[in-house]
Amino acid sequence: MNRRFGVIGGDRRQAELARLLRADGCSVVTYGLRQWKCGGEGTLEQAATAKIVVLPLPLCKGDGVLNCQDEPLPTAELFRHLDPSQTVLAGQVQPAQRREAESRGIELLDYFRREELTVANAAATAEAAVQIAMERLDRTILGMNCLVVGFGRIGKLLSCRLHGLGGRVTATARKPADLAWIRAYGYAAMETGKLDGGLQNFGVVFNTVPSLVLDDTLVAQLPPDCLCVDLASVPGMDLSAAEARGLPQVWARSLPGRLVPCTAAQVIRDAVYHILEERGDPA
Repeated sequence: MNRRFGVIGGDRRQAELARLLRADGCSVVTYGLRQWKCGGEGTLEQAATAKIVVLPLPLCKGDGVLNCQDEPLPTAELFRHLDPSQTVLAGQVQPAQRREAESRGIELLDYFRREELTVANAAATAEAAVQIAMERLDRTILGMNCLVVGFGRIGKLLSCRLHGLGGRVTATARKPADLAWIRAYGYAAMETGKLDGGLQNFGVVFNTVPSLVLDDTLVAQLPPDCLCVDLASVPGMDLSAAEARGLPQVWARSLPGRLVPCTAAQVIRDAVYHILEERGDPA
């Protein structure tokens, strides 16, 4: 394989991605990954001249700022280094960044929209969430009442893993069909918008919904030793209220990049290859 990649910004996932691409025989120049010593570090200009440019997941860590450990880099400035002849891939592209790229004739291909990636990422997140909980609990999950808020990809896989460890799982959803599936899997079901009065017995609560669900009023109903784990990119729990009440709590976002970066990198690499193959980009 003789593809030439520029891997720009991100966390250890992108550093591991650069290693994997190089092991596959690709030429790789990186920028913004120096602290992980993945090799091939160059300037932004050098990385941005590659035929295929891979940007991070998520693309931004702030409003219009590239997700990069080095100095802040506005995405508008980054796109000025790219041109329409390149294949540019990124994860979780927001509308503002898509418009910035399109204004320069650049198509941003969002690899996080690939179902094979989002499912694998959800599986990694669920496994890492269990690890986070077990490290912070002083009891076993076996026999514990566990609440999973939201029954999307992560909620489904996390509920399965908790159930496999012997936890007594309750999952929440808004749609009747999802509530039916929760019951079909053998879990207890609650409507996400009707949690008031039903939170007194949980030892751990995992939120997967990226909008506020557990506000101060609901957090106050949790037992005093309940562990609160928010997995959403935008908190769905009032963690400051949990902290004020002395509840153990953690905002555990971006778990694949922090806890299982090698697996996360493999998933991104495979998704990138699938996109390139479908577009007919030659090896």
